[in-house]
Amino acid sequence: MIPSPWGNAAAGLLDPDEPPAFEVINTAGAGSAVLVCDHASNRVPRRLGTLGLTSEQLADHIGWDPGAAELALRLSAQLDAPLVSSGYSRLVIDCNRPLDNAASIAEQSAGVSIPGNLGLTAQARALRVETLFRPYHEAIDRLLDARSNRPSLLLSIHSFTPAMNGEQRPWPVGVSHWRDRRLAALLSKALGHRVDGIVGDNQPYPIEEAIDYTVPVHGEGRVLHAVMIEIRNDGLHARAQIDAWAACLAAAYREIEAEAINLGRSRADI
Repeated sequence: MIPSPWGNAAAGLLDPDEPPAFEVINTAGAGSAVLVCDHASNRVPRRLGTLGLTSEQLADHIGWDPGAAELALRLSAQLDAPLVSSGYSRLVIDCNRPLDNAASIAEQSAGVSIPGNLGLTAQARALRVETLFRPYHEAIDRLLDARSNRPSLLLSIHSFTPAMNGEQRPWPVGVSHWRDRRLAALLSKALGHRVDGIVGDNQPYPIEEAIDYTVPVHGEGRVLHAVMIEIRNDGLHARAQIDAWAACLAAAYREIEAEAINLGRSRADI
């Protein structure tokens, strides 16, 4: 395999003036919700150029979850919830993929080849892990550690495309869970009263241990109730749409908050 011209040098991945691997908003938030946004940004480290992609490709859903960061930020304010957001594109390294998953550093996405991810050395891959993936997840760990003596419910905020592989996706919102579906069931029911359309049950994606990292590790791995909330991204184009979704999610969360907290934290339930 021909070595990649992107990112195989021994030097650090981020220049000193570049943003960090993550951002924490409202660290001391008093609410019970803890928000994370794994695909908040489509930024690429300067030393990796554009990974061989056009600006249009990086702005598309393959580079990030459009609208998810803005939605998470507004939801953080409405729920007084801390928020941890990733700082770089999922194409550099996907913060919601186990490191042994082929999509961790994807060589193609939605049929688009990622030239900057081809032929990477083990050293180049490790540099992305240590610079971007681990700091993001360590930030989530620190936040949850600091809240260990109080109720916390983990909400992972994502967006998804209206169609995939030629098939339309009818759900305006989906709520996905891993082994414990109780929080997802409560939130889905509350959203069902407020959403014009079907709330996806483990749609558009179910959470799987081999594919997903955040909910299995930071949620059920800590015996915390956790869900992944997916909003169809054609409902996140305008600020008014994002504001409406934030208000809808906040209202649904408040409706079920007390009951969700009282679900308990027993591994026997998972």
